[in-house]
Formats: sequence, C-alpha cells, structure tokens
Amino acid sequence: MNVHWSKERQVAIDAVRAAARVCTDVQGHLIDAQTIEKKDRSPVTVADFASQAVVCGILGAALPHDAIIGEEQADVLRQDGQDAVRLAVVEHAGAGLNRTDLMETEVLDLIDRGAKSEAHGSRYWTLDPIDGTKGFLRQEQYAVALALLEDNEVVLGVLGCPNLSLGGMPEGALMVAVKGQGTKLMPLGGLGQDRTVAVSSLGGPSEARFCESVESAHSSHGTAAQIAEILGITRQPIRMDSQAKYASVAHGDSQIYMRLPTRADYRECIWDHAAGALVVVEAGGCVTDIRGRSLDFSKGRRLESNEGVVASNGSLHEAVIDAIGQTIDS
Repeated sequence: MNVHWSKERQVAIDAVRAAARVCTDVQGHLIDAQTIEKKDRSPVTVADFASQAVVCGILGAALPHDAIIGEEQADVLRQDGQDAVRLAVVEHAGAGLNRTDLMETEVLDLIDRGAKSEAHGSRYWTLDPIDGTKGFLRQEQYAVALALLEDNEVVLGVLGCPNLSLGGMPEGALMVAVKGQGTKLMPLGGLGQDRTVAVSSLGGPSEARFCESVESAHSSHGTAAQIAEILGITRQPIRMDSQAKYASVAHGDSQIYMRLPTRADYRECIWDHAAGALVVVEAGGCVTDIRGRSLDFSKGRRLESNEGVVASNGSLHEAVIDAIGQTIDS
C-alpha cells in the first residue's frame, strides 16, 4: 500500500469503528429521555455526543497537533436538567475509548475540541459523529463520517455505516478512500476481506437510479422528480439518510445522488460531504455542486461557494447537471 497517509488512515479507521460501536450500542438501548432537541430542531442523542468524544479522543491521542471540526458542542450537556444524558454520554464514551476512569469534564472537553476548532489552516479533520440522526432514530441509515483535509482538499475519507449492507457484508459497511489510492469497502466489524469498489459503468441515464434524502426538507423531492423525467429515469429513487448515499453510488448500487437546495441561501456543511465526496471520486465517480463547480472547502464550516451537491458515476454527470439547469432555471 502507498505509505502516504497510512498512519492517518489506520487511526481514522480505528476511530470510526469505535464510534460506530458506541452508536450501535446506544441505538440498541435508546430511550426517549436521552433525546435532546437542538435549536435547529433536529434530534440529538447520547450517541452523537459520545461518538464525537470517542473520535476526538482517538485522534487526539494519535495526532495531538491536528485540529478537528466536529458538528456537536457540549454546551447543551452542561445545562441544568441534563444530568442523566450527561451520565449516559460519559458511560458510552468511556466504553468506546476503553477507559473506566474517564471523567465528565474530560468527555465534555473532548466534545468541545471538535466544536471550537476553525476550518482553516493547512491541515484539519472534519467529523459528523452521526450523519443522519433521524435515520438513526428510525433504526435506518446513518453514518459516522470522518475526513482529513490538507490545503483545503480532502485527502482521506472514512464512512462507517452500521445499518448498510453492501457486497454481502451484513454487519455494516466501512468505506475508506485515500487521495490517489482508490476506495476500499471493509466490514465495519473488522472480520472479512477488504475489496476495492468502483462506480457503476452504466452509461445511459434512462436505466439509472438516484439517491435522495428521506426528508424533503433536506433536498427537494419535487425538483428531483422533474430532473428524473428529463433524464428518462423511471426507476424509483433510493431514499436514505446520511452519507450512506455516497457509499451507494461508490459501490455502484445507484448512479446519481442529488442534494438539491430547498432555499436559495442555504449552504451545505463541510462535514456532511467531505468524506462521502472522496469516497465517490476515488471509486471513479464525480462530485460537484448543482452548477458543475468543484466543491470548495476553503470557506470555513460551510460550502459557501457552492449550491447543493451532485455525485454520480461520472459518465452521467454532464447530463445530470444539464437536466438540473433546465429545471431550476426555467
């Protein structure tokens, strides 16, 4: 294997696997009292916080000088009335880090390490500790998404998808992509053979299948249906939460993923796309915004220079971008 980023690759795999185990355990014992409502009204669970603490802990121990940009912050856990949630987060984070001596303050500081870093500089990580929280709560698709950026370019991406079965791996899928080194599919639990994956070679849009978000608030279903009609796509879309959609395109199960803006001023968060985008590109696909522009990770925590996201198997990309233009500009 190419030795470039080899240490970072293994650390990221270990961190995502550990976080995914935490998420799976929490999901198996989820109770309503462990759910908090964020200001944007998306549900946050014990697993979000514990997952972020675990990844920040493993990365921090192995690569102490690297900045981490995470989605969650611990302020809500410090509020009055959150004692039970806080205790559960500490318990699960300790299990994920294999530490029985983990203190509450240490866990909160680990979570905030991801919240207080800035998305600038020559090197930093992005983390979504549970991408697709609503899918997690529905016992459906979600992902732990971790990516390394150097000079504003994604060079390493890891997706842990505990409920996604790909290539006969029923225990969950781990997708690992390194710049210039392709994309690997691994069993999330660690037992089994790794394999190189590639996007579908399908060249005609009429036989294609696309992925879209379950929530219509995340991506316009109506616009997607119009685009599908222009392309002659008749197959029903695959609707799933999280960056598992990127894994589906990379593995060739679908050919198109469209994240279509639901309002003109919305800009995507970098942790929602960094890992998945590299997974698709290194599998031979293409990822741009809806105008065909490359994703620009140089603007901070959001893709301020981009509108939406489109991932495809590459051969269909131009046709998809043209169809989007016909639809949204008409």
